[in-house]
Amino acid sequence: MMGTFTKSFGSCGGYIAGSKLDVIGIDEAQFFDDLYDFCCKVADCDGKIVIVAGLDGDYLRRTFGSVLHIIPFADSITKLTARCQLCGKRAFFTLRKTNETKTELIGGSDVYMPVCRQHYVNGQVVIESAWDTLESCSKAQTDSYQEEVAVA
Repeated sequence: MMGTFTKSFGSCGGYIAGSKLDVIGIDEAQFFDDLYDFCCKVADCDGKIVIVAGLDGDYLRRTFGSVLHIIPFADSITKLTARCQLCGKRAFFTLRKTNETKTELIGGSDVYMPVCRQHYVNGQVVIESAWDTLESCSKAQTDSYQEEVAVA
């Protein structure tokens, strides 16, 4: 079944329950609001095998969506990792390279970077320091411009 993206399985639940599908694959699971209820229903009541892929944490290392809520319900779990873009070690975290603070920000390597723990912690410090410096420079330029305008 293919369709447009929705944050809920409600519209396709009846279709899946009555279908001859044996396996259901869910990608980007962190974006589905009813992930837990759907997975429980189709696995327990409908006898389907459900394979779920999604992020377990956001760029601030907070839980992301309800992916972690289905872990106690799972038959098996495989946590996959990328490689740290800076050193090649296993990358358990995602470093956001922008100052955007909303949780859901679509982007690729222009916005995110897979990193190990060391580079996540160091990177956050560097990024925060860089933004503080940029804000200070911007404020200094604004103050300087306002002084020039006042003198003129």
